[in-house]
Amino acid sequence: MALLTRIIGFLVTNDSERATKFFRDVLGFAVIDEDEYAVVLDANGTMIRLNKGRDFKPAQGTVMGWEVDDIHAAIRELASRGVQFEQFNLPFMKQDQLGVWTPPNGDRVAWFKDPDGNVLSLSQHVRKPSRH
Repeated sequence: MALLTRIIGFLVTNDSERATKFFRDVLGFAVIDEDEYAVVLDANGTMIRLNKGRDFKPAQGTVMGWEVDDIHAAIRELASRGVQFEQFNLPFMKQDQLGVWTPPNGDRVAWFKDPDGNVLSLSQHVRKPSRH
């Protein structure tokens, strides 16, 4: 029997209405519950809780990401919905015109922010992670 069976993502928002519109209307996740503490979303079978905070400051670095089959197609679709992808302009991390960085192993990663400044990512992996 597996002890840890399903992951739940947690993000903090200072404006739950704005965050809900982004995650529901732009990213396409269903709202399954809301109370005074959080908005709960179904992100294609993974629960995400948008915790209602005050004076929240986002963490540096990526806090949540999604694996996709075709990163360029996913970026074009999300961009058509208003998502802006980050261009970091770092000499050691060259990104293509859509914001995709390809490390030496051939994976692909691109980043965008939610309305609260949380850094989110899309990734396309050459090798699928093993599922034991």
